[in-house]
Amino acid sequence: MIGIIMNIRRFLIAAPAIITVILLLSYFWVPTYEDQTRGNPDRLKQYLTATIGDATILNPILSADSASSQIEGLVFEGLIDRNEDLSFRGRVAHSWRIYEHAYFFLREQAPTARWGQVDAGSLVARLKEAMTGPDWEHVKAIDLIASKTIPQNITLSEDGIEHTIAVQIQTPAQIRLTLDKVDQLLFEKLAPLLGKDYFADFNPADYVHAQSDIESSRLTALAGQVLSPTTHNPIIEFYLRPGVMFHDGQPVTAEDVQFTYQSIVNPKNLSPRIPDYEPVQSVEVVDPLTVRIIYKRLYSPALGTWAMGILPKHLLDAQALEAEARKRGQAPETFTMRQSTFSRHPIGSGPFKFGEWRSDQYIRLNRFDGYWEGPPNYQQYVMRIIPDPLTQEMEFYAGTIDDYSVLPHQVARLKQDERFQSFSGTAFGYSYIGYNSRRPPFDDPRVRRALGMAIDKHKIMEYVLYGQAEPITGPFVKQTDYYNHAIAPLPYDPEAAVDLLAEAGWVRGKDGFLQKEGRRLAFTLITNNGNPIRKAILAIAQDAWKKIGIQVETDLLEWSVFIQKRVNQLDFDAVVLAWSMGIEPDLFQIWHSSQSNPFQLNFVGFRNAEADDLILKIRREYDHPTQVAYSHRLHEIIADEQPYTFLFVNRWTALLDRRIVRQLTAADGSVVYKLIEPTKLGTYTFNFNQWIKLPQAPALAP
Repeated sequence: MIGIIMNIRRFLIAAPAIITVILLLSYFWVPTYEDQTRGNPDRLKQYLTATIGDATILNPILSADSASSQIEGLVFEGLIDRNEDLSFRGRVAHSWRIYEHAYFFLREQAPTARWGQVDAGSLVARLKEAMTGPDWEHVKAIDLIASKTIPQNITLSEDGIEHTIAVQIQTPAQIRLTLDKVDQLLFEKLAPLLGKDYFADFNPADYVHAQSDIESSRLTALAGQVLSPTTHNPIIEFYLRPGVMFHDGQPVTAEDVQFTYQSIVNPKNLSPRIPDYEPVQSVEVVDPLTVRIIYKRLYSPALGTWAMGILPKHLLDAQALEAEARKRGQAPETFTMRQSTFSRHPIGSGPFKFGEWRSDQYIRLNRFDGYWEGPPNYQQYVMRIIPDPLTQEMEFYAGTIDDYSVLPHQVARLKQDERFQSFSGTAFGYSYIGYNSRRPPFDDPRVRRALGMAIDKHKIMEYVLYGQAEPITGPFVKQTDYYNHAIAPLPYDPEAAVDLLAEAGWVRGKDGFLQKEGRRLAFTLITNNGNPIRKAILAIAQDAWKKIGIQVETDLLEWSVFIQKRVNQLDFDAVVLAWSMGIEPDLFQIWHSSQSNPFQLNFVGFRNAEADDLILKIRREYDHPTQVAYSHRLHEIIADEQPYTFLFVNRWTALLDRRIVRQLTAADGSVVYKLIEPTKLGTYTFNFNQWIKLPQAPALAP
């Protein structure tokens, strides 16, 4: 392995000497700067950046790749986002209110702990008298909800066949408590008044009646699903800014918010965002500028999910899609949002509007002068697709792109270069090798663990990443307290890896390769091209596994093919990839077993019942220490199962043209220039709308 690593390192060190040749060759496949910026000769009013891979689909509810998200973040706007201090701030919404309706069913024959047997009306009065003082200040109303009859159809899946069962629910009377904040411990607090068994002894089967023959045990199970003795319904009301416009001049209203939600949960659209919105019970339009979101149950990440870009209903609703399908000669009944040309010509309400997309060349955005917060200083934003990082570097030096993500071997040389602004930080995320656990031999955790133990990850960090990385052991962001620092990294121990594989039945044959039941241990490891670090990992892993008797082929694929044809379709053995993460501990999309279908993010097919339970508990928990404890246990399970070989979290360094600054207007109307500074997350593009490029670097205000 050392030989492989040293060859890679020698290539990276020697790279500057061959950059000129690469740059000349690149002109055979990278469009010229003039071609990519045609129509806007004023370079100072244009921000150019580069990415190694093209976007896939420019619709925020459908995409899952970084290049698409980068563009969508400028074209679309959500109800909220986070400010420099990581607190939520309003965007399309200027403010919001979070409160809760909590319900419990009355037990007609059950006496209360404090008042004995009381009727419904008396119980409401007694509760109002008792629930006073500091512990109950958040309770604003207590109401009696009458009994009602609810017909309902329940769909069951048995042996792959779905059955619909009609039931009738005769609910008892309910007490509804209105709270001005979410209180997950509310029903525990009611125990001294009602009794600790008041809720536990509730039997939902007494109130659910099937309209056809069904086994009593099944009916009991069904009743428990549709009728709970207690219910938390957290509610968020968003109040939208008047005058926020889509790029086509139509106003953004509560109906667009409701439509965006409906589009996400519509199974026809195959949105990877469904798990974030499954806990939503309903999205109600109160008036054109007020939307009410009611949740089925406790869901602690709820507020953050509404940073999702808002879609224009008038361009994508059923009528619009039907008209588009007919115009294009396609069947309206099978035509979905994924097929719409909207995803190639998006319209949002963000600071930039879509201009042009030439596949594998560039995406150009134009300033939206009607942006509610005021238009950006830049007139254009251009994302160029330049798969080769070395070409990106030379383009940056030439001034034909404005930023550059520094390769690890360049950090020491370029970080202190006074010609550029430099930003550094530890990534919110990690790199990994993911194993398709649906396929043997990856369905055996001993094999996955052995594969990780055969790779010297410290050598990767030292020789390939030049120390610009640190080890990681699990799925949470390392800078947060959700990460379990008590878990030791998987050791580098090839001999122990061989022993573990032997325990799993893989023994070395006469040809030197590991075999089991006459079949050689062989598979293919893939990743995307244009990323020299991942390419190096491919070579290092292949060499390490070969040394312990595993036959491994490697393959580099163009980004869109890699994601759309292989990862999204679950057509792979093992992949080298990375996750960029947020600060929330909700890992439902990536790790819950229900999210392991095509186009979902648990593409390795990880399944663990305890992990599933913990994932749900984490997203329903509002108490931070308890949430941390659940996260630590989940981290422990995943580290033990090794569905990924967790490789490293990298330290990043980015360079920016020194002439780019923040331009603001002072109270007296004068122009003030300020230095660009990163946020607590290390993000330096937070105030991008204020950026401007000047002919020369100016004197900066303190």
